[in-house]
Amino acid sequence: MYWKAAGPVFWFILILMSAPVLSAGEGGYFITYSHQMEEPGNLELSFFTTSGKPDGGNRFVNELIELEYGVKGWWTTEVYLHGQTTFADSSVFTGYRWENRFRLLPREHWINPVLYLEWEDINGADKSVLEVVGFDGASDFAVPNSETRREKKRELEAKLILSSNLKGWNISENFVAEKNIAHAPFEFGYAIGISRPLALEASPKMCSLCRENFRAGLELYGGLGTHQSFGFQRGTSHYIAPTVAWELPSGVTLQISPGFGLTPASSGFLLRAGATYEISQFGRAARRRFR
Repeated sequence: MYWKAAGPVFWFILILMSAPVLSAGEGGYFITYSHQMEEPGNLELSFFTTSGKPDGGNRFVNELIELEYGVKGWWTTEVYLHGQTTFADSSVFTGYRWENRFRLLPREHWINPVLYLEWEDINGADKSVLEVVGFDGASDFAVPNSETRREKKRELEAKLILSSNLKGWNISENFVAEKNIAHAPFEFGYAIGISRPLALEASPKMCSLCRENFRAGLELYGGLGTHQSFGFQRGTSHYIAPTVAWELPSGVTLQISPGFGLTPASSGFLLRAGATYEISQFGRAARRRFR
């Protein structure tokens, strides 16, 4: 079971070791999206984990591999591969997601809107908590994998992303709508994030612990019920989570975020961690290789 859980970590490290010249990507949020798009031709590789222990259930570690590619300056596409290990239970591959983000205005504005569209094909054993919608709750994490993996979730998801940069601060708001194509009502959620580098001016010398290499922030996210019962309803989950990102001179960005449940339906504590590496002009190099 534990070798299966360690598999994605091994492959991610192998990719990093064999990657060409790299440049660091921006980090900060785990749930909230800002208006920042991937540079055209760049490929970003990320590995994220989410861990927690629901009441009445076993501790779990969810693993997520993300590949993000800048198609155009206004279009970024991503593929996610999901898996999780629940201790004293099993390790399972839980599916994939394909997302696309489209920047609606070409230049920087006071508020920058982005349209997010996603197709996901996952099963009920997924515990990534990439968003919270409807009446998602901690009780969902306590069901054995043998039962939840039989539940198919083929869903369409849309987000309206609004984001602003002001004197070094980023403030982002996301409104989420999700629909299972086979059944169930429309479900809604939200995410709000605010973050800032610890210093805005770069140090004249390259260093790992310079203040400008660190970004601190805070996220607030949760469910807003369904179209039949919309809003901050009883039974919805809500979380608050401080975030810290550390950008290393080598090109790796490390992130960590402890999340705390705010309502009885929420998990009491979720710990997220991530590592990101950006390959500059991957598209151009790939075209030359296969030409």
